[in-house]
Amino acid sequence: MTIRTCTPLILSLVNVGAFTLLLTLCGFSSLQGVCSHGVHPLARIAIEKTVLDLNDSASSVKVSPSVLGPGGQSFDWVDVNISNSNPSDNDWIGVFSPSNFSSSTCAPENPKVLAPLLCTAPIKYKYVKDGNPNYKNTGKASLKFQLINQRSDFSLALFSGGLSQPKLVTVSNTIAFANPNLPNYPRLAQGKLWNQMSVTWTSGYGVKEARPFVEWGKKGGKQSLSPASTMTFTRNNMCGAPAKTVGWRDPGYFHTSFLSGLSSNSFYTYKLGHKLSNGTIIWSKVYTFKSSPYIGQNSLQRVIIFGDMGKDQVDGSNEYNQYQHGSLNTTTQLIKDLNNIDIVFHIGDISYANGYLSQWDQFTSQVEPIASSVPYMIASGNHERDWPDSGSFYETEDSGGECGVVAQTMFYVPSPKRTKLWYLSDYGMFRFCVADSESDWTEGSEQYKFIKQCLASVNRKKQPWLIFIAHRVLGYSTSWFYDILGLYGEPDGRESLENLWKKYNVDIAIFGHAHNYERTCPMYQSNCTNNGNPNYKGRLNGTIHVVAGGGGASLTQFAPVSQKWSLFRDYDYGFLKLTSSDPSKLLFEYKKSRDGKVYDSFTISRE
Repeated sequence: MTIRTCTPLILSLVNVGAFTLLLTLCGFSSLQGVCSHGVHPLARIAIEKTVLDLNDSASSVKVSPSVLGPGGQSFDWVDVNISNSNPSDNDWIGVFSPSNFSSSTCAPENPKVLAPLLCTAPIKYKYVKDGNPNYKNTGKASLKFQLINQRSDFSLALFSGGLSQPKLVTVSNTIAFANPNLPNYPRLAQGKLWNQMSVTWTSGYGVKEARPFVEWGKKGGKQSLSPASTMTFTRNNMCGAPAKTVGWRDPGYFHTSFLSGLSSNSFYTYKLGHKLSNGTIIWSKVYTFKSSPYIGQNSLQRVIIFGDMGKDQVDGSNEYNQYQHGSLNTTTQLIKDLNNIDIVFHIGDISYANGYLSQWDQFTSQVEPIASSVPYMIASGNHERDWPDSGSFYETEDSGGECGVVAQTMFYVPSPKRTKLWYLSDYGMFRFCVADSESDWTEGSEQYKFIKQCLASVNRKKQPWLIFIAHRVLGYSTSWFYDILGLYGEPDGRESLENLWKKYNVDIAIFGHAHNYERTCPMYQSNCTNNGNPNYKGRLNGTIHVVAGGGGASLTQFAPVSQKWSLFRDYDYGFLKLTSSDPSKLLFEYKKSRDGKVYDSFTISRE
């Protein structure tokens, strides 16, 4: 039996009684909130069951304008006018790209596809009645969609029969961006040295069409050119459905350039370029970033950390309704406060594309104002990596067949290899040891040796703040799916790592996966080691464990009874902010996504 609606932890359990209980909980409609996500919105559409019910003479969908982004914009709004001679409340409009989404475009090895059935899921959709509550009587409605540049043209299709028995009624005119291949959605990340910044972006230009590079330099100063590498992946690199079937979409090309020899805490400008074979250069707009402080530098340093955000739609399309409620709120708050943010860690479960590859473009578009301005560091989560027999530590299907390929190609992290998403990140007075909870981290593994080396090699006189990060809760949590077995964390997590955290005096261990906020006292072996909350002084003699999985995906309930070591729990969306301006004090804040205000905080002070 495959369970898709509950948290991935249940698939790794061996306790049959508890497993049965979890299945029972997920079956009760009154407890829907405890199951992490529900069904992916695009998975609700049985696109492979589509039949033709074409009625072009009596029904129409007209979209304007026909040319999008005439000034080089990466997004634009379209107006959709629908006329239908046989309307119903179940009619819906799907946005497809490329515009030709007929069965003729299906991969021949896809056994599910028999003409005239379809094999491509839409990028987004809305019910037609959203554009006119009286649509069932009039057959007329108008809708608005926001489209982003995804390197191909678009068409919109009208379906009857709801999502489970779709019938294709008519297809709109074709629309497209003025230049679908433009470089877009830059994503900064720290390089392997503190004075190096990487920039990765997406375009429609392969290496045979154009040479990618970055023009950059200090703000107002001399500009330099740095070449970029180019990567992509194919359908055959996917591990299973839907990524290999209805969720597949050509991802375009991903380019990464390294800007080296940066001065600390300095402002730089950059723009993305592609030189075509005829000598023409295609430019992006100009972006700005602030370089990292050097190791141990005393300066104002502000770090944002959250997990499990996903994405949402500003146009209100149904694609993510009731799925990732808080995503836009989190993004909006970070953009508002961008001048007070220096680096971001998104610690797993990034886009929740779950094999519907078009959603990765949607996500990188949503976070572009952030990721183009400050380093946007990621960690691997179950919804990026996990797939049976693919080498992931957990044998679930949570990645939707992506098996880590998409995330590790679209984002750069300073890891030993792209397929090994564990790394250290030095940011001034902070040392971050970022683990990959979806790869083996148990004692004796390659990753365990890395974690030990990362913790052991830090100079605490220069970097007093030592932070451990992973997606799954390898420490402590009272979320219901950990509490129900009495584990309060991933099986074997603390057994493998807690002695390392203790030995090397890790200050804070931060996790996602459970979609809520929780903070413990400083802990070792389930006991509090310091009662100084909220103003800790000196050594903690243990590690403060924090769950920061409330970035945007549907929330996770707590166990009804808290534990004495759990000091603060919040069933809401939010993110963390760590601030330090000198080695004597660290300020920790938890802010809610709805208003950006602080709802929990503590300090650590040391000589």
